[in-house]
Amino acid sequence: MEFTLFILAIPLAVFLVAGLAGSRMKPRAAGVMGTVGIGIAAVLSYTAAFFYFFKIGNGKTDGAFADVVPFSVEWLRFTDKVHIDLGILIDPISVMMLVVITTVSLMVHIYSLGYMEGERGFQRYYAFLSLFSFSMLGLVVATNIFQMYIFWELVGVSSYLLIGFYYTKPQAVAASKKAFIVTRFADLGFLVGILILSFYTGTFDFGALTADNALLVVNTTAGASFLGLSVATWAMALIFMGGAGKSAMFPLHIWLPDAMEGPTPVSALIHAATMVVAGVYLVARLFTVYVFAAPDVLVMIGYVGAFTALFAAIIAITQTDIKRVLAFSTISQIAYMMVALGVSGFGGHGGLGYMASMFHLFTHAFFKALLFLGAGSVIHTVHSNEMSAMGGLRRYMPVTHITFLIACLAIAGIPPFSGFFSKDEILAAAFHHDKVLFAALWIIAGLTAFYMFRLYFNIFWGKKRHYEHTPHESPKIMLFPLLLLALLSCVTGAIPFSNFISGDNIPFDTHIEWGVAASGIAIAVVGILAASSLYRKGDSHAVRHLINSLGNFYQATLHKFYLDEVWMFITKSIVFKCVSTPIAWFDKHVVDGAMNRLGRGTQQLSSAIKGFQSGDVQFYAWVFIAGALIVTALALVM
Repeated sequence: MEFTLFILAIPLAVFLVAGLAGSRMKPRAAGVMGTVGIGIAAVLSYTAAFFYFFKIGNGKTDGAFADVVPFSVEWLRFTDKVHIDLGILIDPISVMMLVVITTVSLMVHIYSLGYMEGERGFQRYYAFLSLFSFSMLGLVVATNIFQMYIFWELVGVSSYLLIGFYYTKPQAVAASKKAFIVTRFADLGFLVGILILSFYTGTFDFGALTADNALLVVNTTAGASFLGLSVATWAMALIFMGGAGKSAMFPLHIWLPDAMEGPTPVSALIHAATMVVAGVYLVARLFTVYVFAAPDVLVMIGYVGAFTALFAAIIAITQTDIKRVLAFSTISQIAYMMVALGVSGFGGHGGLGYMASMFHLFTHAFFKALLFLGAGSVIHTVHSNEMSAMGGLRRYMPVTHITFLIACLAIAGIPPFSGFFSKDEILAAAFHHDKVLFAALWIIAGLTAFYMFRLYFNIFWGKKRHYEHTPHESPKIMLFPLLLLALLSCVTGAIPFSNFISGDNIPFDTHIEWGVAASGIAIAVVGILAASSLYRKGDSHAVRHLINSLGNFYQATLHKFYLDEVWMFITKSIVFKCVSTPIAWFDKHVVDGAMNRLGRGTQQLSSAIKGFQSGDVQFYAWVFIAGALIVTALALVM
């Protein structure tokens, strides 16, 4: 499995070549180089998955998949026990993520050859894509939590560069800074949590932290507490804070809708399978520690996820920018995965929620990437993000229409599409663990179907618009990723996922619980029918009456419950005025002032005594005689 090192090395090499020599390359050459590079990484990832699941990994006598570390080197050593390694960890969830990341990234690379053609900075764009892919791949194969943190920050930097790709647009610059600052704030908690955990356990290694049901963490933190909570609870809650920032959990979700200012293929890459699922992957990677050392934090994760999913789904209903609808959909679906982890136990059927979370991460990656790329195809044709500028496009864009419909059916949880199977497992896990969370997820399933088919009908049905130029289907190079992702959205639900992914790495059998599944299908169908009745014919009076009846609530959801305004008030009126401004005044007038006064005093003193170095011999003689007389007088007095 040593070849897995090339999965990281190739995107890094492409980034360096395109970044340093891109200006001397033809744009198309840079794009092809980046696409071929990630294509090779994808083939290596599929090969790694095959060898791991069918030949190398399943070698334990209890049937569990073993961890494989094909590469590891010590980077920094702090003490005899504490050191940071750089390596590659191959296990079920890391292999799954390698496949997901390289597949979606490859589709985005191919799609961008058509979508970004003619854009200024085309070579720079592909360099940034390669950097992002390298960073995300490094994150998921990290052997220890500090290595993950290093790549975690690289993901933040590369996403900042991609979101702000259109650096001449003030909105893009503001969005990139917002994403960077909000996630850095969350990452501070992540870093503090890492330091607390490593201080008590004496290690950063995932294997040591999760071994024997997290026995090391439980024993080393036993009895230690702060403000009524155990040290393990504080550490794991702070680590989750970093995951909540990356995965846009409430109230740290505010950066993700604004990140739509980046190119649409970037939105597909960041919001489908990569950056936003990093938080889910982090909790899954340390799931054993959460279950046995900090179960209360796991309960909190479930409820935070449920609130976030419901909150985002309600907002998505009223958004008019198609990319923002998909952005809030992403927030809701990622939160769905968090709830699944929150309601999961450990081992076998008790760990159904863990398996369901990873399963939904897997299926969601493909249909959400398809939704974003389909939206990009529409935007590429009508040159607008607003639904009011769209309608009746099924006549002009048949391939985009069918593939987008498949993605909508998948995310709504309609069988036999992939989203049905993964969402059903989440609902089943919640039903057996917490009926309140199940009720919330059930309602969210209906809302998801409603807002997605509101989007679908407004774009492809609705009222026929007058277009300045007759809409047309996207180029073939953009349609190929849509068709392949549509195929994956149809078939990936049939994968017996529990045979490969489980909390304790031991495969187990699952089956569809038709009682729970039927309720999920029913609420989804209700949502689809409601959207059809309101939006299929377009410009419906019922819609206006509904909006008028909701009144202030509609305006609140349209403005995202004014959370952006609240954060701006906190930032400007509290942080800037009450904290930053006094600190800046103290720094300028006290710290700088003291240094300035010390400098001026030194200068004045030097001016006063500089005559002693004038070179005037007569003056030197006078001073010498005066000094001698003073010394003599003092001697006589004494």
